[in-house]
Amino acid sequence: MMSLSSPHTVGQNSVSKVMLSVFIAIIPGLACLVYYFSAGYAINLLLLLITSLSVEAVILALRKRPVLFFLKDGSIIVTAALLAVALPPLAPWWVTVIAGAVAAIFGKHLFGGLGQNPFNPAMVAYAMVLISLPVFMTTRWASIESPSGFLESMSIIFGINLESVDGFTGATPLDYYKLNIERLTASEVLSSPLLSSFGAPGWTPVNIVFLLGGVWLWYRKIITWHIPLGVLGALALMAVLFSTDADLRVPFHLHLLAGSTMLAAFFIATDPVSAATSNKGKLIYGAGIGVLIYTIRTWGNYPDATAFAILIMNFAAPLIDHYSRPRVYGHSDAVKGYKK
Repeated sequence: MMSLSSPHTVGQNSVSKVMLSVFIAIIPGLACLVYYFSAGYAINLLLLLITSLSVEAVILALRKRPVLFFLKDGSIIVTAALLAVALPPLAPWWVTVIAGAVAAIFGKHLFGGLGQNPFNPAMVAYAMVLISLPVFMTTRWASIESPSGFLESMSIIFGINLESVDGFTGATPLDYYKLNIERLTASEVLSSPLLSSFGAPGWTPVNIVFLLGGVWLWYRKIITWHIPLGVLGALALMAVLFSTDADLRVPFHLHLLAGSTMLAAFFIATDPVSAATSNKGKLIYGAGIGVLIYTIRTWGNYPDATAFAILIMNFAAPLIDHYSRPRVYGHSDAVKGYKK
């Protein structure tokens, strides 16, 4: 007797194709960071690719899994790229290597590998090195006034001839504004070369490029619009409500264009494994990230806050999914909450 199964629609995207698309979309933003700030971002990417792929290969071998088969899915390459644009471009090489190893071991394989990690691996690694090595994570940012080339970046990252280095830039635009607005007026703070009335030199075009990359991913149907809209909408609303006085808090435009906001909204928060899955749940999840980014930036100790906001909402994603189930075909109402 022949058994019949329901018809299924097979999509065009495989895991490797999705990851390749995300990696391609990240590259223009990374190129902008190299152009405006430092070749250290490209060196970071190379270090992270070598470290992450090597560590993942060892773990797969220890778990007796097919090494090449899983390496080819590209997920660890995307994790490496996200870390490369998130980490300070002039951090010592061993900080970057530690971050890459943590992402592969504790962010991904500790939970069983791709598809089973409840937290974004790149953000797990970033948060770990930020908490454990705060000096290196906050004092190794390159300045747009004196971008470092490849050889200079190499010498700083690998500790070669550091005596010839005049110093390191220790503040990003958001950090600078938050630290100085208590003693200066908004116009005085915005007169810094780090900032402008529109955004922040270097950081604004980088955010615009990441925005365009995110739109391309949406056009390719790699991501949906729900999470980015939730993140940007909630962050903008919080800034409108609480940052009307630029002499007290970071103004609206800097929240959107002077940090990692677009990277977070389109590339990190949209991770399909650790994010909410229903359309309604994605909006709630994204809005939670936007609120937390503003809250931590404004009243917390971390000026950018995207990593912690995303990790906290990763915790909440299963609960959000449970209470935002869509209506099942043939039923008048969606099943919500726990039923006895």
